[in-house]
Amino acid sequence: MDLATASIKISKVSKSKIDTLDFNDIPFGKSFTDHMFVAEYKNGTWSDMRIEPFANFSVHPANIAWHYGQALFEGMKATKHQDGSPMLFRPELHSRRLNASAERLAMPAFPEEQFLEAVTELVKLESAWIPPNEGSALYLRPYMVAMDEFIGVRISSTYKFVIFCCPVGPYYNKPLKLKADDNYIRAAIGGTGEAKAAGNYAGSLYPTKLANEEGFDQIMWLDAKENQYIQEVGTMNIFFVIGDTVVTPSTDGAILKGITRNSVIHILKDKNYKVEERQLSIHEVIAAADSGELLEIFGTGTAALVANVKGIGYKDKLIELDLEKYKVSPFLKDTLNGLRSGRIADTYGWNVKLS
Repeated sequence: MDLATASIKISKVSKSKIDTLDFNDIPFGKSFTDHMFVAEYKNGTWSDMRIEPFANFSVHPANIAWHYGQALFEGMKATKHQDGSPMLFRPELHSRRLNASAERLAMPAFPEEQFLEAVTELVKLESAWIPPNEGSALYLRPYMVAMDEFIGVRISSTYKFVIFCCPVGPYYNKPLKLKADDNYIRAAIGGTGEAKAAGNYAGSLYPTKLANEEGFDQIMWLDAKENQYIQEVGTMNIFFVIGDTVVTPSTDGAILKGITRNSVIHILKDKNYKVEERQLSIHEVIAAADSGELLEIFGTGTAALVANVKGIGYKDKLIELDLEKYKVSPFLKDTLNGLRSGRIADTYGWNVKLS
């Protein structure tokens, strides 16, 4: 069946595969819904915007993105309000961050109005796939890849923009142990660290593998110049509760401007917590731990939401904290989950409720 909105052609599957999903057991990123949004960029404009059955693409072996890495992605979530309505959380910020990433990678912007229309129509169509349990969600993966068929380092002239959906449970099911790595780096000022470039994640895999072999879950990256200032974790921004202050590294061009990070800072300030965005060295964190002033460590991200960190290893030093004493991160996780389910009134105007 073919339908249409203002600019999107919609072709529905004849039969949904939703009956194959166990909503009580949803591994992250392994289940996919029935449909996806696709748009093509040719001759300087986006066109052929459509929602169609989820399926493989045919790609030329000389696809320029495969060889030179001109690819980016976003991550966002749809949840279900207590009254059953699907909701998006701050979708306009995801559109703007996607376009900021596109600018850094010399890719075309995808118009915000069309982005919001695409996300809205896709989520409405796939609303039955949104898990009902608070803390679970329908994860949306918008991404853009170069499509020129050419071997040579240059800016592509054609692109594909896609959004697909995954029903997901919590990304992390246990507190994390991090390694502060002073050998490998994730990003440097002037590089692509602030963009959600696919290559950023490829470059992190080997150091993370080594950290995993040492018993750590993720790497906490340090700066490229002095190898001491904390940047972020592989899948999230990072926060420290030191005394009466919540401290997080400032976004200096090498750190992703997390939307959950932004939301958490807003909530904390609204509740009269003292928040500092500034340079923070691993040595300051160790000193705070030694003096007893370091009370909590947690990460934030679209996938992770709010994830507790139980320890950080740095050289021969291991910081360990008592998770039973954490107060800030449980409050933030409960608040974000409550906002996304309608259990807590959205006084910030962040949710977009779809009818």
